Amino acid sequence: MVINTNTHAIAAATNLQSSEAMLSKSLARLSSGSKIVNPADDAAGLAVSMRLDAQIARLTAAKSNVGNAISFTQTQDGYLKKIAKALDRMSELSILAQDVTKSDGDRVLYDAEFQQLYDYFTSAATKDFNGVSLFSTSALNVTIDSEGGAFSMTGIDLAAGSYAGLATLDVTTTVNASAALTAVKTAITQLATDRATIGAYQSRMNFTSEQLTVSKENLSAASSRIQDVDVAEESTQYARYNILVQSGTAMLAQANQVPQSALRLLQ
Repeated sequence: MVINTNTHAIAAATNLQSSEAMLSKSLARLSSGSKIVNPADDAAGLAVSMRLDAQIARLTAAKSNVGNAISFTQTQDGYLKKIAKALDRMSELSILAQDVTKSDGDRVLYDAEFQQLYDYFTSAATKDFNGVSLFSTSALNVTIDSEGGAFSMTGIDLAAGSYAGLATLDVTTTVNASAALTAVKTAITQLATDRATIGAYQSRMNFTSEQLTVSKENLSAASSRIQDVDVAEESTQYARYNILVQSGTAMLAQANQVPQSALRLLQ
């Protein structure tokens, strides 16, 4: 029996210190909702979860880009729908102007409407979406994944190709009306192709957007498994460590009383 070195108290204090550390860590996990409170808790897990979180953020940004590209093509198609109606009416006027029972004065009236519809066409061709031209020769590269991958949407130019033949048309004579009909029909065929192309782009981007959503969901689940605390399990551990701290405190108090037994030998 010794007085200077209370080995029982030292052991009890060591156990109490360990239990308090685990209790503190359990409290930190429950309060933060994360299993990784400090990098030392899971160094590799922390590194993986950080990369996953960064990838999730990039997927969110890519989904936003795809959504904006879909809006862009929807705006394009909105104009093309109205342009299609204008071209339909222009082709109708071209047929009406070829009526042999109509006078040149009648054809001038048809041509007035014909020219107004062409002006509408040229006006629509200059529109933009947030400062980006809706109709030009420039292709648009849309980001479709978290690594910067992209696909290219070919530009639609309403001032070139099959549309260029609309520039000098009139229906003031039957000959001119016949030529106008040919040019307008060519433009309608091109417009149908362009709208089909836009529809194909929209279909692809809708599928891409859905895939990005699924990928984000799966990566979020993977990240959660690494860093999110299981509250039920951790609550059980917290209760265990709390009991150990309380019992350790009581045992340390008892261990500190042991040296007093030596006093009985001195009495």
